[in-house]
Amino acid sequence: MPAAFDALKTRLATEPHTWLVTGAAGFIGCNLVEALLLLGQRVVGLDNFATGHRRNLDQVQASVGPEHWKHFRFIEGDIRDVDACRSACAGVDYVLHQAALGSVPRSLEDPLATHAANNTGFINMLVAARDATVKRFVYAASSSTYGDHPGLPKVEDVIGKPLSPYAVTKLVNELYADVFGRCYGMESIGLRYFNIFGRRQDPDGAYAAVVPKWVASMIHDEPVFINGDGETSRDFCYIDNVIQANLLAATSQHAEAANQVYNVAVGDRTTLNQLYEAIRANLAPRFPHLAAAKPVYRDFRAGDVRHSLADVSKARTRLGYEPTHRIGEGLAEAMDWYVADLTAR
Repeated sequence: MPAAFDALKTRLATEPHTWLVTGAAGFIGCNLVEALLLLGQRVVGLDNFATGHRRNLDQVQASVGPEHWKHFRFIEGDIRDVDACRSACAGVDYVLHQAALGSVPRSLEDPLATHAANNTGFINMLVAARDATVKRFVYAASSSTYGDHPGLPKVEDVIGKPLSPYAVTKLVNELYADVFGRCYGMESIGLRYFNIFGRRQDPDGAYAAVVPKWVASMIHDEPVFINGDGETSRDFCYIDNVIQANLLAATSQHAEAANQVYNVAVGDRTTLNQLYEAIRANLAPRFPHLAAAKPVYRDFRAGDVRHSLADVSKARTRLGYEPTHRIGEGLAEAMDWYVADLTAR
């Protein structure tokens, strides 16, 4: 059991703080907003709806109820606008910076847009948070930073060369955060996310993540495409683990917690073939056409890493992070939401 997180939730219930969640209408951001509001916190949300959705915030509002929702303030703004960042950071204790343009393929097609959001937007947020003297700046880093380094499991202080413009932007975030710590005494923590999935993850569009995309394709009896031979592996991490990591990172009092990066994952390796079968098995009882379904294989995708597996011992030691959901539990818990969302459209 995650003893540190349980203790933190108990403490936060009696100690309300003000939190800024950027990308608040996105998949991870809206789940953070929901968790914080349910813990009695005051939350400011910032989003420009480039990739987030108003329906995510509507679902959070319905989930938390009016008593908690009244402690949420939303700003429609863009992190590429430093004034919007300054306005959002005013009076904030902790920043959870999730806003970014994700996706390796998107960055290959449009590196300028990825750079503008992920680097210009990031330094705007750093400057605004520094000037507002926030207590700690927690930001979404990425496992893509490990690049071409072949070693497994991935440990935070050993990385290779980036394999995409997206990976470059995420590495630059870590460098900027480190320099702001050295030059301005600012406390930050980067969380290198590994293949996050869960409720409110968008199944639509060219850059949709693999789990919701495959769920949607299977439900609609459409082909599921696997890039390569299906033996590419990932460390899939459920959204509840990410919520835990963010809140622990913001508040950890460990002497060596701040100005570090941490893997946020489970420490399990699942191949795409195994993922396909796990999703199919979850859905088959409700959708009989999936009883004998098979994926369609195609070429490997440019910029993709072959294998990914995280060592989470640093996050365990310094943050008290203890993942509660492995991929099986995460899929089982998320599937009802995926099915309800897709069949309601």
